[in-house]
Amino acid sequence: MRKQQVIIIGGGAAGFFAAINMAEQNPSLSITILEKAKEGLQKVRISGGGRCNVTHAEFIPSELTQNYPRGEKELLGPFHQFMTGDTIEWFEKRGVELKIEDDGRMFPVSNTSQTIIDCFLNEAKGIKVQYSQNVANIDVKENSEGFIISTKDGTYHADKLLIATGSSVKFWKLLEGLGHTVVQPVPSLFTFDIQDERIQDIPGVVALDVSITVLDTDLYSVGPLLITHVGMSAPSILKLSAFGALELAKRDYKFQIEINFIKQTPEDCMERLKELKQKLAKKTVYKLAHFDLPKRLWRKLVLAAEISETDRWGDLNRQQLDNLVSQLTKAIFQVTGKSTFKDEFVTAGGVDLKEINFKTFESKIHKNLYFAGEVLNIDAVTGGFNFQNAWTGGFIAAKSISS
Repeated sequence: MRKQQVIIIGGGAAGFFAAINMAEQNPSLSITILEKAKEGLQKVRISGGGRCNVTHAEFIPSELTQNYPRGEKELLGPFHQFMTGDTIEWFEKRGVELKIEDDGRMFPVSNTSQTIIDCFLNEAKGIKVQYSQNVANIDVKENSEGFIISTKDGTYHADKLLIATGSSVKFWKLLEGLGHTVVQPVPSLFTFDIQDERIQDIPGVVALDVSITVLDTDLYSVGPLLITHVGMSAPSILKLSAFGALELAKRDYKFQIEINFIKQTPEDCMERLKELKQKLAKKTVYKLAHFDLPKRLWRKLVLAAEISETDRWGDLNRQQLDNLVSQLTKAIFQVTGKSTFKDEFVTAGGVDLKEINFKTFESKIHKNLYFAGEVLNIDAVTGGFNFQNAWTGGFIAAKSISS
């Protein structure tokens, strides 16, 4: 009896994970991964600074979905089938123990992505992996009896086909040729370029708990803020970039943000400043930081409030106090552009989610065509969530293909 031929296009996280689970669930399948690069799992290798941020310690499906600007509604059902706890168990069964860091990110205990890569390559021993296979065309056989996949080196026939190519504009064009709708991609995870005297010459400074609003929008976030050589980064900024991906692209990445560095109302801040004016009347304002702000940032904000390095608390006039309140609670910065966040380039865009059955991750347009990972219009904030989407989609697609 002829073995069912399954082709997986894309040798990344979702592709390998799906292949391994298929082979385990149905050993009679003939499974081939086609990867365009000379080796696979490249995103796994660089993720989390080379440590591989496997998933995130969030164990309630409805709360986990809130980290997906696109895909929140669609992933709720799938996460009830396979989510964080299942991911941890899956890797532990194969000898890979994960650890939880303070911010909830999860990494292999070994602290190296090579552990995950070795795990996948070891588990994929019965699976054919063909590298340097750039897919040029996909044809649907007559009567939807499978697919013909053409590369520069030859032709592959598949009874079932899984697309796990990630954010590939070229491949999205192929899928449009098959009748799928592709939501045009825009960058999702990026940092903000800002030229401003208040953050000049203090890269590496972190304000631990700020709130940020993008002016003239509903975009808002809270969390740590990192000042960089070119502007601002860290979770508070990356969350805005993910949830505001479409809106900020429309503005050509030129917009204003308002930052509350101390998460207090202007009124409460003024009360505190008046107390300091009384208690520390003879002390210079510039020298000692308050509100748990880093000293270098405090000094920049003090100078921006038109308070000199020698001005004492007791000498501050009402205008200077008002200026300092503004700098602390509603400082406005002009964003002039964006920069890619590390090497982890993520896009909003991909195959329209309305065309996917999320019980199986099968196409609603072509029978036996499946998708997993970022080829779909699903993306997440930073912290292991994009990988969790890859594991969940890969597992459910594998289960459906294997049955």
